[in-house]
Amino acid sequence: MDTPTPTTTRELLLAHAEKLIRTRGCNGFSYRDLAEHVGVKTSSIHYYFPGKDDLLYEAVEAYSARALAGVRGIDTTQSAQAQLDEYLSLMESRACGSGELCLGGMLAAEVNSLPERVRGALQGFFRAHEAWLARVLAEGAAQGTMKFSGTPEAAGRAVFATVQGCILVSRLFQQPAALCEAIGALYVQCEGKADKAG
Repeated sequence: MDTPTPTTTRELLLAHAEKLIRTRGCNGFSYRDLAEHVGVKTSSIHYYFPGKDDLLYEAVEAYSARALAGVRGIDTTQSAQAQLDEYLSLMESRACGSGELCLGGMLAAEVNSLPERVRGALQGFFRAHEAWLARVLAEGAAQGTMKFSGTPEAAGRAVFATVQGCILVSRLFQQPAALCEAIGALYVQCEGKADKAG
């Protein structure tokens, strides 16, 4: 998700921390690195975020709030297919720009080194996306435009996992994530999509 323009030192620190997390991971930078990026002393960072765990938690919360606001802003009066297409376009355009991964996906790869509070916030981020997708997939099934195996909840988890995997692989090969194509090919058979997918 796009990072808003920071206006305070705290916001500036969070914005740069988010960028570092999305490009290097939480273990790939120190407060010294962050201080150099922002142009402050490390003591200033400790003033706002006493420990790195505090910084990570605030970064996840801020990123999650923005990301989910964008998802929840998708017009639910559209068909399920249109909602899914808009969601995938949103993920593709905002989650992997400039070599950055989705903050959620990047931190999930480092889950064993995350403190419990950060892990909980990250799980909430994932569950919110999965629940939104489950609702859309259930609507699509009811409309007769989407088919998937298992429950909408299981399909929602599979779709979000695929989104995260596609974003990761797109970074590896430096190619567009092509989320609509991947989801259409694997999980969802939709009107007008089946021919494209395969």
